[in-house]
Amino acid sequence: MVEKAQFSTQLLHPRYWLLWLGIGLAKLATFLPMRWQMKLGAVIGRLAMKFAGKRLATARRNIELCFPDKTPAQQQHLLQRNFEETGKAIFDTVNAWWWSDARIKRHMQIKGQEHVQQTLDDGQGVILFAVHCLPLEMGARIFGQFHPGVGVYRPHNNPLMEYLQVQGRLRSNKALIPKRDLRQMVRCLRNADVIWYTADQDFGRSSAVFIPFFAVKEAATITGGTTLAKLGKAKVLPFFVERNADDNGYTIDIQPPLDDFPGENELEDALRGNGIIEQLISRNLPQYMWLHRRFKTRPDADTPSLYR
Repeated sequence: MVEKAQFSTQLLHPRYWLLWLGIGLAKLATFLPMRWQMKLGAVIGRLAMKFAGKRLATARRNIELCFPDKTPAQQQHLLQRNFEETGKAIFDTVNAWWWSDARIKRHMQIKGQEHVQQTLDDGQGVILFAVHCLPLEMGARIFGQFHPGVGVYRPHNNPLMEYLQVQGRLRSNKALIPKRDLRQMVRCLRNADVIWYTADQDFGRSSAVFIPFFAVKEAATITGGTTLAKLGKAKVLPFFVERNADDNGYTIDIQPPLDDFPGENELEDALRGNGIIEQLISRNLPQYMWLHRRFKTRPDADTPSLYR
């Protein structure tokens, strides 16, 4: 479990200087009004479309696969909106890591926090069942204003980025747990704590079932939510965050605990989970992370890739 960002003088090596320059510019950007940040972010996103290459192709293909009923023009419109929102998400992360608590509170709204408090008062841990919305970093920071939890994360390969993300995320979390450390997650839940859990990415064939995700009939879906809920004796609460339509604030929405979860078997739980994920994503399609290869793993290793 990570409870402190570890700074090393090695992070001052010249190979990191360009990144440090970017960090300085990002911190300066926190002084801009939020609406200015978002206008700049949209421009960055549109420019990124011209150079994104494989990422652009991946996002386009995901949208084609998930929404075949949309016309090509509608798919292209969603793709462009998504890149604009991705550009804005740079500032969502900057704000989440470096805004003061006072400024966070001026730009946030929380719905459903009573469901979290009641579950904790009942002596049970809380699994916030989230999706990879682009403002997810801000969602955690807002949640931390009333109850800091434990973040589940993937350690970064770049030491400086690892230092920055740990430092930034500990502003809203009491600790971080690497995503493969199931034992620590269960321990936290047994202690009636809060952790984040996502099941909307492709983590490979191991411990996965192949079930529908939007219009894709066989999408690799992890079943860890069932395991966590059982071993941690925890409740699962759907969690959603979005940047408001006026680009001047954020809203998190926490739904009541799922009834009868975990259920009879992992497959039924995963099907139910994907249905919830689809509902959450559909609340704001452009603000979902369509850039990752959600369907890279096929049921049969010899099956051609969906990303042509």
